[in-house]
Amino acid sequence: MAIPALAFAVAVGSLQMTVVVPLLPGLERLLHAPPTTVSWALTAGMLSGAVSIPLLARLGDMYGRRTMALLTLALLAAGSVLSAIADQLPLLLAGRVLQGAAAPLLPLSMGLVRQLVPPDRLPAAIGVLSATLGVGCGGGLIMAGLLEGDHRAVFWAQAALAALSLLLVAAVVRERHARAPGRPDLAGAALVALWLGCLLLAVSKGAAWGWTSPATLGLFAAAVAGAAVWAVTARRTPHPLIEIPMLLHRATVGATVASFLMGLALFTAITTVSAVAQGRLGASVLQVGLYLLPTTLLMLVTSVLAGPLMRRYTASALVAAGSALVSASALWLALSDSSPMDLYGAATVLGLGTGLGYAALGTMAVEHVEPAKTAAAGGINALVRIAGSSVAGAVGAAVLDAGGPAWTFGVAAAAGLLAALFATAHTRLTHTPTREMEPA
Repeated sequence: MAIPALAFAVAVGSLQMTVVVPLLPGLERLLHAPPTTVSWALTAGMLSGAVSIPLLARLGDMYGRRTMALLTLALLAAGSVLSAIADQLPLLLAGRVLQGAAAPLLPLSMGLVRQLVPPDRLPAAIGVLSATLGVGCGGGLIMAGLLEGDHRAVFWAQAALAALSLLLVAAVVRERHARAPGRPDLAGAALVALWLGCLLLAVSKGAAWGWTSPATLGLFAAAVAGAAVWAVTARRTPHPLIEIPMLLHRATVGATVASFLMGLALFTAITTVSAVAQGRLGASVLQVGLYLLPTTLLMLVTSVLAGPLMRRYTASALVAAGSALVSASALWLALSDSSPMDLYGAATVLGLGTGLGYAALGTMAVEHVEPAKTAAAGGINALVRIAGSSVAGAVGAAVLDAGGPAWTFGVAAAAGLLAALFATAHTRLTHTPTREMEPA
């Protein structure tokens, strides 16, 4: 019963990543705000998730993964309630930040599963958890449609599901926990949130404020300064939020960059599909979910089939192929008139590419590092993927507002192509045996 309960928790936690995508046009009208402002309803949750993954994973090592899983579900429920009662953007963003704390549920659940199942069943159990991540992401789009785009009903439903999941995990999941030494890198978490938030705000509002305005340039300067301070302090901290050498090592850098770019490509594509479908085609929120249904289904099916493929092909080759398909789907929409058949066709290719690439990214991130670094490499990979998704919200809204959907789909196509190139280069970087990584 523990594995189904954790799988349900991962699916519920991943709903918040996509459920807001088809709600954005309606929120623009409700809140009387421009797309670059309302896009922060997506960006805030992603940014929160990017910071929460390494921080709560570390707290899970120290205080128990079950405890942290219950905490993330409680924060998800609280954030959903806050978002449901919000009638102003600041309150909605606060709720989305709390919801974003559910992002670590997948790595926390994987850590719990390692204790709960024998080694011969571990790959299958982790595969189930990974597949439910795709189910949750796709289910968010469908749930928003079934509730007719009523953001209050959507968030109340999320609150109920989070509460149910919390009760299930509390009732059936147990943990044999040994406290890990050290303390969490709270300063590192604050610095990462600061410089990444400054960067995303500058990108999203640069066109409106002026790219050379004092506010925009000041935010870019603050982002650079914050990143520099964080990089220096991370190297001097015994247990940093993110290990800088792990980000830059040749065994992981290809997977790191490819993960970031695939997250950017996927969320730029689906947010633009939602905007085009509702704006140009007059689609309802349910119809948006149906346009993206092929993406949802094929992400699930392809991620299940990727296991046998990885016994025949390298993980980096599959990531390169998946990224190329993502790029092709976005290019299709950039060059077409985005008719319903174009949306369905491109969504099909997008699902194939994303399912293939996402399923292989985890293996690509850890297969060339020593066993002691496996958890750190996997955590960084998950973090940068969500960071790329958070950048997509800001970049996509800015480009869509300034240049239109063709340019936004072009950004997604370029990101997918670059991900394919980095995945291909990763094979060359890891062709020879890796040396042991130096400690941070």
